[in-house]
Amino acid sequence: MIVFDRVAKRYPNGREALAGVTLRVNPGEMVFLTGKSGAGKSTILKLIALLERPTRGTVLVNGKNTSSLKPRHIPAFRRHIGVVFQDHKLLADRPVYDNVALPLVVADTPLREIDKRVRAALDQVGLLGKERMSPLELSVGEQQRVGIARAVVSKPPLLIADEPTGNLDPDLALEVMRLFKRFQEVGVTVVVATHDVHLVREFGQREIVIENGHVRGSGDDDLPSVVARR
Repeated sequence: MIVFDRVAKRYPNGREALAGVTLRVNPGEMVFLTGKSGAGKSTILKLIALLERPTRGTVLVNGKNTSSLKPRHIPAFRRHIGVVFQDHKLLADRPVYDNVALPLVVADTPLREIDKRVRAALDQVGLLGKERMSPLELSVGEQQRVGIARAVVSKPPLLIADEPTGNLDPDLALEVMRLFKRFQEVGVTVVVATHDVHLVREFGQREIVIENGHVRGSGDDDLPSVVARR
């Protein structure tokens, strides 16, 4: 599903966010990226979602080498990835329904299918019945669940989340992580970046620790030879 082979990322200002990172995430696995703020967790997620490209090394997602993808193929690539942000990134001037439907609208999904999928996604996160509410009328935890519904409405095989519980109290954080675990249990690959090690230990899933742009220990689990599909 995801392979990083000796990946480095240096930004134009000279900051090296990653240095020789090698790791693998298997299909259907739930993995936590942990480490201090600035360690490189968010950069790894950006490389997975092709929001950034590596300076050196190879990133494979679903067997595709992200460095070789042409710009016109990036939108189709991203449709297979659901992204959850810490700050939700919801459209405050649109109701919950429109926020969740956005990825489907962009993909020119038929209206009848949009309605079916939006309601199913909201049902999965426990918000069915709140379609017409404004995000500003919801609690912080409900806003995060809207963000999760939007991320999974296209039924992506891969779900990534960047500090999704950073603004939540412990009970809400646990509730959100349980949602991610439910998606993993039905076959979705889930990668969560978090600094909350206590929450990570609660779920007993594999943890990849990032320190100063490096993987602490081994994140590759006997990494196989890299073979990419264009």
